[in-house]
Amino acid sequence: MSEQNLPQDIAALSFEDALAELERIVRQLEEGKAKLDDAIRFYERGTLLKRHCELKLREAQAKVDRITVSADGSIGSEPARLD
Repeated sequence: MSEQNLPQDIAALSFEDALAELERIVRQLEEGKAKLDDAIRFYERGTLLKRHCELKLREAQAKVDRITVSADGSIGSEPARLD
């Protein structure tokens, strides 16, 4: 799944903001005080937030993987290919 398949409000979130919202949703679900319809809505949004966080982490990993060290010990980077 790509960012394009996520709702715009979620795709616009930073990793940190998405993770914080996901943590809030998990706490609400764990408390078990939400009505059934709300709990389902929270679960669905939480699933999308989790997917967004996973995509952000994969993008970051791809960038880190492209950091190179040359023979003389200098550090450089290559453009990440995220396709």
